[in-house]
Amino acid sequence: MRKIILLLLLMAAPASAQILSLDELSSYLNTMSTAKSNFTQINDDGSKSTGWVYIKRPGRIRFEYDPPYEGLVVVGGGQVAIFDPKSNSEPLRFPLIQTPLSLVLEKTVDLARRDMVVAHKNKGEITFIVLQHPDYPEYGSIQLMFTDNPVQLRQWIVEDNSGNQTQIVLGDWVEGQKLSNILFNIQAEMQN
Repeated sequence: MRKIILLLLLMAAPASAQILSLDELSSYLNTMSTAKSNFTQINDDGSKSTGWVYIKRPGRIRFEYDPPYEGLVVVGGGQVAIFDPKSNSEPLRFPLIQTPLSLVLEKTVDLARRDMVVAHKNKGEITFIVLQHPDYPEYGSIQLMFTDNPVQLRQWIVEDNSGNQTQIVLGDWVEGQKLSNILFNIQAEMQN
């Protein structure tokens, strides 16, 4: 149902609104070396959690969740690790390529050249793109939403192969700050 509503909203966008080109969006992603932001995560069942996200391109992202969940997701070295604070077992691990986030975290993002963009629309000052790995569509998709003045990532929605969606709404977005590589080191986190 949310997909249908979103599609209707996108189709109702005024014709005069400027859409950010795929080249502009690629350039923005490629020049972003680091970013951090507080975030709100909205899960498919309507539950919410908050925390902080840290991005260091290429290939690294970290989600630190606030209480009561206090979970941790670390992406680095081509792997995703999900740490559950309520479990004494090792983190759940799988290759980054198995998530649509891999498309945004690539060393060089070229949205116009690769066959990964399945939708490119705008509504007012917001440009929406939906990405899906051309070789692995079964890994789901990611919808990114950008403002245009200045160009800035504001939220994304990951949809898995079962149709479940997880939305990340970004808050106070800051780019260009120094972030230690240890934040994205899964092995070091496992030793803590």
